[in-house]
Amino acid sequence: MSGAPEHYDLKGLKCPLPVLKTRRKLAELGPGALLSVTTSDPLAVIDIPHFCREDGHDLIAQEAEDSGHRFLIRKGNSPV
Repeated sequence: MSGAPEHYDLKGLKCPLPVLKTRRKLAELGPGALLSVTTSDPLAVIDIPHFCREDGHDLIAQEAEDSGHRFLIRKGNSPV
């Protein structure tokens, strides 16, 4: 599954909540689904890429925004 990404706004949440909520949201999606995550947590630039590597998801894009960062993730084949 692919197509337009689902958007998930996690601004205002602090570590570890952005990763925990991203993990939970990806668990709801099918393999290959796209998820766009926005966060204002400065540690997310370390935590989200690490989470993707560890859990087998593809971090397609990462960019800074005025209010934080945006990540585009393609869900891997793992059940989580």
